[in-house]
Amino acid sequence: MPELKMQGMKMPVLDRFCAWLAAVERRSALTVAAYKQELRRFTEYTGNNGLDIKSVNVDQLAAYLGWRKDFGKLDSRSLAKAVSCLRSFFRFTMGEGMRPDNPASLLDSPKRRLKLPETMDRETVERLLGVMDAGTPLGLRDRALFELIYSSGIRISEAVGLNARDIDFKENVALVKGKGNKQRFAVFGGEAEAWLKRYLEESRPLLTKVKMAAGSCHALFVTRNGKRLSRKGIWKNYSKYATLAGTGSKVHTLRHSFATGLLEGGADLRTVQALLGHADLGTTQIYTHVDAGLLKESHRKYLPRLEKTRLERTRFDKARSGQ
Repeated sequence: MPELKMQGMKMPVLDRFCAWLAAVERRSALTVAAYKQELRRFTEYTGNNGLDIKSVNVDQLAAYLGWRKDFGKLDSRSLAKAVSCLRSFFRFTMGEGMRPDNPASLLDSPKRRLKLPETMDRETVERLLGVMDAGTPLGLRDRALFELIYSSGIRISEAVGLNARDIDFKENVALVKGKGNKQRFAVFGGEAEAWLKRYLEESRPLLTKVKMAAGSCHALFVTRNGKRLSRKGIWKNYSKYATLAGTGSKVHTLRHSFATGLLEGGADLRTVQALLGHADLGTTQIYTHVDAGLLKESHRKYLPRLEKTRLERTRFDKARSGQ
């Protein structure tokens, strides 16, 4: 890859920015990686348009975001992340003495549209899990992995980071590291417990055999070569199973299904927030919209006469008032 440049800026500055994000702003490794990728695109854009970071203004930044939206087909959520990245970057340049102001601070963050999470009912989840061949080491690993995600609601990145010692079968909890490197206990049920134990006894020893010969392997979920399973590996495997099960869902759907299942079962919002590892209750509240949607759908499906009566009453009231 050729060395990326801005006017008066070379790659080392980008590296220092990433180090600053982690050390000063205490951003997670995933956020640092995402911001670095965004700055690469910004670098290419400024280079192609003859812009200088020492003089670029808010209008030029807005033009960049418009370009990202059109050619990258970004939604409001992704654009908001790009704005946040630019704000952090120019805050960094101020500290570096590269410019006295932060033009990105004048940018308006796109309003995020409420997007209801996709969920699956129990029957669909069972069909999905059932297509995994637990008679093979990798199939058994995947069954244990996705049973754990569905049972505990942990994120994909959290599942990737799990080590074997993080599982406590006495309490049926997993010690996970969430966003911002915050640790919490994730609770899982008996079904996940059974599959995890079987995986640890039958499959993982076979998969880590080669790796153990060279050195210890601590990862809970490993590849056929005994290395830690990656997020991309999980996404790829899930996509294969989803196709076989006839569902177009994504792996994160298991987490959403876990959350909505809790609410449907009567769990309060604070409990769901703690189990999901959400720092902000507002993030958890999106699941109440899913629950309300289910109620409305059930209302229309099972109480059509009540709905008809309400509409007739509305027309009657309007006629009586002369509207």
